[in-house]
Amino acid sequence: MILINLLPHRELARQRARQLFRVALGLSVLVGALIAGAIYIFQQQEIDGQRERNALLAGEIKQFEQQIKEVATLQEEIAALKARQEAVENLQADRNLPVHLLNEVVRQLPDGMVMRSLKQDNQAVVLTGAAQSNERVSELLRNLSRHGDRVTRPELVEIVAANLALSPKEQRRVHNFVVRAQLQRSADAQPVATPAGTASAERATLQR
Repeated sequence: MILINLLPHRELARQRARQLFRVALGLSVLVGALIAGAIYIFQQQEIDGQRERNALLAGEIKQFEQQIKEVATLQEEIAALKARQEAVENLQADRNLPVHLLNEVVRQLPDGMVMRSLKQDNQAVVLTGAAQSNERVSELLRNLSRHGDRVTRPELVEIVAANLALSPKEQRRVHNFVVRAQLQRSADAQPVATPAGTASAERATLQR
């Protein structure tokens, strides 16, 4: 017996295929939506975590900035204290400076010279006086330059020949001079070697 199917089987097959495609498409959309949602949630969690880390870093930076300001303030205070300490030490060291200055000038003053005035302005010293000759003034400059421990860098400002009246009938030819020099502080002054010490050093050098 021969059976003949008169139903539209091709149309039914196309309907089933369309239904399967729709189901697959719906599942794909659902899976895609789930994946996109998971990615969005993950990204939001990462963003929130990064925001928390940024907020923590901002707080730490503010603390560091405050510490830096405190350190800068401390450094300024330390510098001010050092400046005051240095000023006090300089005042203490320069307390006997006029005495040392007078002693230095007297010690280096050659014979045949007389001092008329000695003025000090901060670290500058101006000496005025009279000498028997130009050679005496040159000797004074050499003494201050080579052997001076408080008065350094002497320079001749002027020298003028004049007559000095010793009595109504007697006059003497003199040379009035002005010398400018720099005054060294006690802390910067170096002891000058004595002749005996210099001779001992020379003998030790010769023995070597």
